Amino acid sequence: MKQLKFITDGMLGKLTRWLRILGHDVEYAGSMDDKELMQKTKKEDRVLLTRDVELFKQAIAKGAEAFLIEDPNQTANLASLARRFKLKLEVNVKISRCPKCNGTIRTVPKIEIADKIPLTTSSNYNEFWQCQQCGQVYWRGAHWNRIEKTLDEARKAFAVHKADG
Repeated sequence: MKQLKFITDGMLGKLTRWLRILGHDVEYAGSMDDKELMQKTKKEDRVLLTRDVELFKQAIAKGAEAFLIEDPNQTANLASLARRFKLKLEVNVKISRCPKCNGTIRTVPKIEIADKIPLTTSSNYNEFWQCQQCGQVYWRGAHWNRIEKTLDEARKAFAVHKADG
């Protein structure tokens, strides 16, 4: 089974970051016009995610795979994408991608990144990851609870919809 790759339009920055955290290759087309976006979608065999109904219709008409994001709620969007594309709603740092640039991340020893993180972070955390592309450093800080809460809500929404359907 081929690995899904996505491309998102300029209205889906947050969703782009979520999908990257979940381990998906997601190109953010924030400044591309519709024609460029369509060309890249087809050329790179990506699934277009958009809020733009006209762009969605255009993509389908041109034979591209596309999905219309209709809900403003992130958890509902994550649940509907999980249903449609059979995505796992869990973070696996072995496959997570950099939410900022889509690069791959790897585990790094604290000593390697000590100069890039606050001293309090260094004393409170021992597991770190770094983007191979942009150098951004990540750890399971206070924000981790919010990430887990959002994913938990998305899993519940997924389960409710599955039970209804």
